[in-house]
Formats: sequence, C-alpha cells, structure tokens
Amino acid sequence: MTAPALVRLGSETVEFAADGGEAPLTWGQRAIWRITRWLDDGDPYFNMTWVLPVAGKPDLPTVLRALTGLITRHESLRTTISPSAGAAGGGTDPGAPPDDFVQRIAARGRLTVGVFDAAGGRPREVAAAVAAELAAKGFDYGGELPVRCAVVTADGRPRALAFALSHLAVDAGALDVMAAQWRPLLTGERLPPVAWQPRDQAAHEQSAAGRARGERTLRHWSSVLRDVPATLFDHPPGTPEDPRFVRIGMESAAVAAATETLAARWSVSTTSVLLSAAAALLTAVTGRRKAVMQFIVGNRHDARLRDMVGTAVQDGLFTLDLPDGTFADAARAGHRQALITYRHAHYEPYAMMRLRDEVGPADLSAYFNDVRTVPTWPNRPRGEPAELTGRTRTFFVGAWSEVDAKVFFATGPATHTCQLYLLTDTAYLPRPTAYAMLRGVETLLVRSVTEDVPLDRLREICLPEPSSPEICSPAVCSPENWGRGDLALAIEKELT
Repeated sequence: MTAPALVRLGSETVEFAADGGEAPLTWGQRAIWRITRWLDDGDPYFNMTWVLPVAGKPDLPTVLRALTGLITRHESLRTTISPSAGAAGGGTDPGAPPDDFVQRIAARGRLTVGVFDAAGGRPREVAAAVAAELAAKGFDYGGELPVRCAVVTADGRPRALAFALSHLAVDAGALDVMAAQWRPLLTGERLPPVAWQPRDQAAHEQSAAGRARGERTLRHWSSVLRDVPATLFDHPPGTPEDPRFVRIGMESAAVAAATETLAARWSVSTTSVLLSAAAALLTAVTGRRKAVMQFIVGNRHDARLRDMVGTAVQDGLFTLDLPDGTFADAARAGHRQALITYRHAHYEPYAMMRLRDEVGPADLSAYFNDVRTVPTWPNRPRGEPAELTGRTRTFFVGAWSEVDAKVFFATGPATHTCQLYLLTDTAYLPRPTAYAMLRGVETLLVRSVTEDVPLDRLREICLPEPSSPEICSPAVCSPENWGRGDLALAIEKELT
C-alpha cells in the first residue's frame, strides 16, 4: 500500500492551565501499568491511534482552542505516572506494590502540534498515516504527556486531527466521550464541568464501598479459578514460527449479517454471539467441552464512569461449559455467562495476581476483546449472510516474538463489515489452523441462520483440514505474502 502524500507545514503550541494534583493509580491504570512493565522502554505496543474529523469550516486557531479545551477538561490527558516519593528500586519492578506509583496531573503545560497538508490525499487517510507515525515510539510515562497530536489540512483549512495516545490515559470508551464533546468544543459551546475524573475513581476504589466490591470480585474469581485447567492445550508445543506469535484478520459482511440476525432471534447481544462462537471454536481445537477465556470488559456500566476519560478496561473471567444441543443453546448460555463476567471485572490487579498464585496453575491464555462501540454494523451491505460470504477476505496483520496469550480473538471498529482478528501462539496453533478458525466462525454463524448446528459436530462442520484451499489459499498463506497487509490493520495492535 502506498503511503498517503503529505507536506509538513510546521508546528503550533497549545498551552493549558487547570487544576493539578496527585493521586493513587486507578485499578484500570494499574492493570495497564502492570503489563507495560514487562515491555522494554520505548515499546509502542500499548499506544493507541485515533483520527478525529474536523467538521464545518473552522480555521486552525479555532481547532487548536478546541484541542486545548479537550486537554484542559480531562485530567487523564495531562497525567503522567511516576514512582511515589517512597518507592523502592525506582519503580521498575513489574511485581512492585501498586502504591509505589502515583498519577500526577499537570496544572500547566504545553503540547506541540504538528501541522500537515494532505497534498491531494484524503485527509482522514493522511491523518491515519500520521497517527501511526506518532504512535511508533513508546511514551515516556513519567516525563511526557500521554497524547501526541497533529492537524491535517486540505484546501487551506483543518480537516482532521491525528492522535497517538497512551492506553494508560484512554480506552475505547474514553475516545467515544471525547468524540461526543469535540463538535461542541469546536463551536465554542460551554460544556458542563466533568463530574468524574480518574482521581475520583481512585478515591472511590480505596473507599470502604470500593474495597468491598473488589473483594466480592476476588471471591467470584477464586471459586471459578479452581475449575480452570492447568493447561489450555493437552498436547506439547510444536516448532513455532519466528517470530512465534502471529495475528491474522478477516473482514466478513456475512458474519456481520448473521450475527445481527442471530442476536435478534435469540434475544442476546451481538457481543455474546461472537464471544460464544469464539469459545465454541476454541473447544473444537482443544477437544474440551469447557472454554475459559479472559474477556476484556470496558467497566463503564457504572453511570459515573460513562463520561470519564481514562482507562477503565480490565480482564473478566468468562467460562462456558458447552451444553448438549445446538449452537443456539451455547449462545444463550454464553450470554448469561457474559453478564456474570461483566459484574466481576472490577478489582485491584495486584490482589488478583496474589489470588492466582494462591489458587495454583490455571491457564488463562485465551482472550476475547470486542472493541466495537456500535452494537451492529449499520453500513454493511444488505443481503442474506450466505450470499455475502463471497466478499470475505482474510489477511496477515503482524508477528511478534513475545505475547502473553496463546489465543486472542478481537473485533475491529468498522461499521461496514465485521472485522475479526485472531492472534495465536504458532507452537500450539499454526498459522493455517488460525485461518481455519476464523473461517470456522463465519461458517458456524452463517449456517446457524438457516439450520441448527449441533455442538457435537462443530469440528466436522467448521474446521475442515487446514490445507483446504478455501481456508488458506496460496495467495494469502504463501511466505512471500506473510508481511503484506492493509496499513490501517498492520498498525493496529490491541484495541481496548
């Protein structure tokens, strides 16, 4: 894919002034902070890219004022994370107590904003390329604001903003909050004060009510973890690829159409349909009737958190014992289990680490993450699911040497097709099997629209031999094509 053309026009500086302060880390921040400590300094894995369109015809000063307003309103966008005054060892140990770190909210500061001209390219595509470049380097969490930004212009006026953001500052829900406030800020509308900031959340979590909720969650996990197998796969690892972990993707309008149909028919959510399908395919490849997955939960069902810009995402524990019967039975059971998972996904992460050590071996290396913010695909093509399968494409996304997962399903944010991704440890699930599993999800959902798919025939129906050409065609799976892929997909890492 040819990189979009652009011309750098220079840079501007935005300055902000607001209330500052210091507070403990929230549980959401601690969850991300803990896993960033396992990465090398400067690793960009947990950076998020974002493009924000500029509607109307505002000039550059107006756009910069709106950006200043966004940073001023939301403490998370001007927060650094550093060792506390009494922290031992400089705060570099991933197992260090969480109270060794604090969030520091800057009262004053400035942000340098690059200005680019699209040079005849589409502004949003150019902005996506700029955002990817901004996100290519990890943040200095203790010394740098968790946001980088550039303005992309066309025909002499701003058309889009390109962002790189630290996952310690935002999650997908936070981006929705900022997007909703962007247009009013552009037009100069006075917005009400932010009611709940991350430091308010931190105080709540350390209160008696917050601690009690966390303890209830730990009790739930304790009861479930004792039944989790010590290994996800019974067979020993084979010879992996190098790099070992690969991520592939599928764009399927057929999956989108089938998922909408089945969710309405069975009175469950589209997330539950996709989650249950992923869990069912996992049981098909492991040969077990029980699927155990860490289901990444946004934790925004609490009204106070709905408008908070920060990171509230944590792992929930989803288990599904496949019932006798059909996939319809599994999806309904999966929906009930998903609701239980939502209720028990808010906890102090370091306490959870201690609990897992106490319980003993439990393999939680399978994950599911639905990053969509719209529950359907409103821009998908019309048609019956089976008729849409001809549009499906699969592709390679990227490869990494080390990932804390053996199986990781995730959706993408597109509204015109279902983007479904699968990262696998190739020592256990070779690349052709991964392609087969994605296609198997499509087969399962499309066939469920017109027939009852028996669960005891899942492997036979949904997982034909990986060498089958419809699973992994030479055009997709040949080594010379492994490094190719859509730019927007290749820069995408783990969206939450």
